[in-house]
Amino acid sequence: MNIRKEEFGKLEDATVYAYTLENDHGVKVACLDYGCTITKIITPDRNGKLENIVLGYDELEGYLNNSAYFGSVVGRVAGRIGGAEFTLNGNTYSLAKNENGNHLHGGVKGFDKVIWDAETEEKADKVSVKFSYLSLDGEEGYPGNLKMNVTYTLNKNNELSIQYEGISDETTLLNVTNHSYFNLSGDLKRDILDHELTLKSDQYLELQDDLLPTGKFADVEGTPFDFRQGRSIRSGAESEHPQNKLAGEGYDHPFILDENRNAEIVLKDPHSGRQMIVETDEVGVVVYTSNQLSGNDEIYGVMPRKYLGICLETQGLPDAIHHDHFPSWVLEKDKPYSSVTTYKFCIVE
Repeated sequence: MNIRKEEFGKLEDATVYAYTLENDHGVKVACLDYGCTITKIITPDRNGKLENIVLGYDELEGYLNNSAYFGSVVGRVAGRIGGAEFTLNGNTYSLAKNENGNHLHGGVKGFDKVIWDAETEEKADKVSVKFSYLSLDGEEGYPGNLKMNVTYTLNKNNELSIQYEGISDETTLLNVTNHSYFNLSGDLKRDILDHELTLKSDQYLELQDDLLPTGKFADVEGTPFDFRQGRSIRSGAESEHPQNKLAGEGYDHPFILDENRNAEIVLKDPHSGRQMIVETDEVGVVVYTSNQLSGNDEIYGVMPRKYLGICLETQGLPDAIHHDHFPSWVLEKDKPYSSVTTYKFCIVE
């Protein structure tokens, strides 16, 4: 088990560092102090070949121009806030409108666009990097001075855990996630259409045209949204279901998790044999199949295109502040927040 720190680039007069966590099986997780951004995850296929399974860039410039949030921690609030404003304790707060009049992933300069402090720890069975950031009162329109910690830990069992911790001196909103795009084929050899996803979820959120939830919990039974027994991403991309078409021929939907910490999310690629088991204490997961992915910046030598990766964003439900029947995002003054999501990398024959 070891950690390596090296310079990744310059942001004005500041240096951005990359931290690479590695275990004794050759599994590596590389991440930046800029946005807590995961740049690479190296895991073996069924033949033992070590390859990268996430989307990202070789140079900092790619992340500075990145509108897809590759690998970053997003917040204070992941997802969309309708109309870019909310009311809390009788006060109305206006946020940055950075997507079609709505507020997305924390705004213009959210958690993904700042340099975090970093502290590393090495033990016999695991290695960690803890990122810390103070989001000041009024930043991107949110109330309260919010102290955040995000800790990435890789252990000897090929498990990556992400722990999010926060505390604010005023009541505020908090709903954070990591926005990694996974592609288990290895080094982006294929798209994710033949990946198989299994979710322990009976319901998903119906979306309206701007991808905000209507507020309706829709049953997955008999639809392309039924992942309970596993199904390919292709089945949704090629579906005529109105919700798949609305999302850009695929998925960009929140699913309500029926269980936690019990292999509730499983992604596998039958070609490479790679499997990733995701366990979380969050209420939901947003499944996004990169239906809008485009651009001219190469992603590790591959041009951006639809279905190149899949995001599994464990988080609270989008726009919850405007839907009283959704679990609340409100973080009360001086009340600690903590959430953990774990990714286990393994092989299936």
